[in-house]
Parts: sequence; C-alpha cells; structure tokens
Amino acid sequence: MKPYPVLVGGVARETEVITEVRFPYTGEVYAHVCMAGEAELEESVAAACRGFLQTKRLPSHARSRILGILADEIHRRAEELVRVMVMEGGKTRKFATSEVGRAEITVRTAAEEAKRVYGEILPLDLSEDTEGRTGYLQRFPIGPVLGIVPFNFPLNLACHKLAPAIAAGNSIILKPASATPISSLLLGEMVLSAGFPPEAISVVPCPGSRAEQLVRDPRIAFLSFTGSCAVGWHLREIAGRKKVSLELGGNAAVIVHEDANLDLAASRIATGGFVNAGQVCISVQRVLIHRPVYDRMVEKLIFAVKAMKVGDPCDPATDIGPMIDREKAEQAYAKVQEALGQGARILTGGTLDGTMFAPTVIAGTTAAMRVNREEVFAPVISVTPYDEFADAIRIANTGDYGLQVGIFTQNINRAMRAFEEMAVGGVIVNDISTFRTDQMPYGGVKGSGTGREGPRYAIEEMTELKLMVINRKGGVE
Repeated sequence: MKPYPVLVGGVARETEVITEVRFPYTGEVYAHVCMAGEAELEESVAAACRGFLQTKRLPSHARSRILGILADEIHRRAEELVRVMVMEGGKTRKFATSEVGRAEITVRTAAEEAKRVYGEILPLDLSEDTEGRTGYLQRFPIGPVLGIVPFNFPLNLACHKLAPAIAAGNSIILKPASATPISSLLLGEMVLSAGFPPEAISVVPCPGSRAEQLVRDPRIAFLSFTGSCAVGWHLREIAGRKKVSLELGGNAAVIVHEDANLDLAASRIATGGFVNAGQVCISVQRVLIHRPVYDRMVEKLIFAVKAMKVGDPCDPATDIGPMIDREKAEQAYAKVQEALGQGARILTGGTLDGTMFAPTVIAGTTAAMRVNREEVFAPVISVTPYDEFADAIRIANTGDYGLQVGIFTQNINRAMRAFEEMAVGGVIVNDISTFRTDQMPYGGVKGSGTGREGPRYAIEEMTELKLMVINRKGGVE
C-alpha cells in the first residue's frame, strides 16, 4: 500500500517512519500512514507562523467563503469519509454517516460565525476626569493553533478545532490520533482545495509523546485538546503561557424520576450508553432511577439494549461495533470484573471477544467502584435506585468529572434545581447526557476540562480581546 503522507505547511510529504492503521473489527491492516518526526513538527510550526501573517489579514468574507467551500467538499466526499471512519475506527456506518453530517454542519456554522466576530463600544465618561473618552473593543486572531484530535470522533472533532481557527483568522496544525489519522489527512486536503493559504495548514500524525514538542513550543498561541484527563492536564502543565482549552473525559449520569416518560428514557439511554461502543466522552455511564419506577425502568432498558444489533460495523444495520483496540477493551472489561468481585451483578452482556464488548448493564454497584468512579469509555452502564431527587443530584455530583448530565422529569422545578445544583457544563432535560448539537457551547468543569467548544465559543477562545481608547478632547476640532 502507498502510505498516506503527512501534510506540512500545505505540502504532502512522505517520511521514513510508517505506521499501520488496522480495522478494529478484524485486526486486518487497512492502510499505512507516514508519521511526522521532530523535523516535520518543527517545520509545521515555522510554516504556521508564516501562514498566520496571511490568515490574520483575511477579511471575514474570505474566511467564510473558504469554510463554505470546505463544507461543500465534506458533503461531496461524504461516502469516502464514511468508509474511512468505519475502517480506521470501527465506527458503524450509521454513526459514521451521522458524524459526516455533523462535521458539515460544524463547518457551515463556523462559516456564518466568521462574519460575526463582533466588537463593542464602551462609554468611559463615568466621571469628570474621563469625559470625552470612548473605548472600542475588538477581537483579533490569537496566532497559530494546535488541535489535538481523539480517535472517537476523528472528523467532527477535527472540524471543531480547524473551522473556528479559520473563522477567527488563525493558522492551524492538526495532530490526529495515531489510530485514526486518515480522516484528518483527508480534511487537510479539502482545506487546501477550499483556498486556505497552504502554509497555514498542517496535519502531522505522530505519537502523543512526540506531540509534546508542539505543546511546549512558545510559537503556538493556543492549544485545543480533546482526550483523556491524565494527558490533558499534563499538557496544560507543560504548555507554558499559551491559552489552553481541554475537553476531557466524564462518567456521565442520567437521572430518571418517577414522572418521566419511561419508554423514551429507556430508548435514549440505550442509545446514549452504547453508541460508538460507549466510546463517547458524554456516554451514559451511570443511570440513577427513582425507586418507585426502578424495576419497570430496568425492564424497559434491558429490552431496548437487547434489541440493538451488535456486529460488523460495515453492515448498515449494525448499532454497536468494536472498541478501538483490544487493550482498551480489556481495560474496561477488567473494571467490570472488579465490580462483580465487589458484589455487583450483570443484568445483560458482560462478555468480551477480542474488541467486541457486549453491551453491558450492571446493578448492585457502589459509588466507590471504578465502574462508577472512573470513566469506563466502553459499552457499560450501571443502574442504581434512589429515594429522593436530592439523593440523585448528590450521587450524580460525586466524583472528579463534570461534563454533562441528563434529567428525565416532567417537573420544571426539578429541572431548574438540577440546573442550579449540578456541577457540570450542561444539563440536558428529558434527554440523555450524550445529546450534543454542534453549535451549542460544550465543555466541562472539575476534571472534565476547561474552555468551551462550539464554533462561536471556540472563536472567542481563539481570539484576543483588544481595547482602544480615544480621547476626543485630545484631538483638533
């Protein structure tokens, strides 16, 4: 196979170090990809600095037009992108098709937001000695952006870093996950064809440890990282003075109160817990159920889970495919086995065959068990009864994470109480924690990260607010 080259300052380049990309369902080699070395990373930063001199001068209509063309390219090459994501990441065709559609929307939203990087006029004549003075606030592009992309959404999360960077007038370096680099490499091709200045775009697959060279580089102005908590907080420590946005992990809870629509809740929880084999930062992991409806809710949930089709992700009917690799599957399986040894019991699933982890529901867990305390990042959810709504909020708030929570209730006061008291970035009422549309602000608190994604909010992160004060009395009339 001819290897996919890296993209350095808009130039495709083959390197000596080649890695294999394997189809997670069978383990077969799907493609070969060149890996960037220290020299390529250094050149990508130098090119990004030169490219920024061009991008910061692009008018908003030009930035918007480039993003519009990019969205058209994603739409035109949708089937190719779907096929790549199925093969490199084991994503089901259903979910890969959805991701391509979301990526297109992300880029189109950023194209609109490129025209809305607004400023503000600030009256300063609040006292006699400041009469005649007016402040003008405007946002300016921050500089070269480094976007580190995870394996679970290799296209859309790359777009969540790249599109706002372009909209803001920045250059961009993408570092895709080693397991799923091809989506980002194809995206880099499309950015070039859309007319973005070539030196302003690089896509550099490399091991995470080598990417620290980019994170430490003071010429990088902004780091946008999506991935594990341990890696994310480590990168923030070594990033120096640059701005950092971290979208990290979670162990999301969903609360189901007795007045909930139980059929809807069961269907949505099954989807939210097991789509993409549970490899979603806001995947449903902990389900807290009001005791009066606990038995009925669990029965409905098990029925919904057993109705899902597990198997080959290439099959359009498949709902749940493989995990990304055997190592991560075995790590998740070990947490389930540990919980069983501590008194939990399996209601359905619980088996592992290679990378195929059967959708699993467990009961009888405690807050101290790793299946609840940590992020499992696998098709595993626990179900726990509670007596009072306050108990559910307390249990859901327990731990180091705070990304999103789902609340099923018909009572607006309960919903508002959860909104006020939940230590999370988002409260989703009458839906699951996994709900996300790409224009909304998305991010967490506590160990789940800092900053917000979503084109409008990421643009704010990727720009600097600058003030100019004019003293009219100092001018000549």
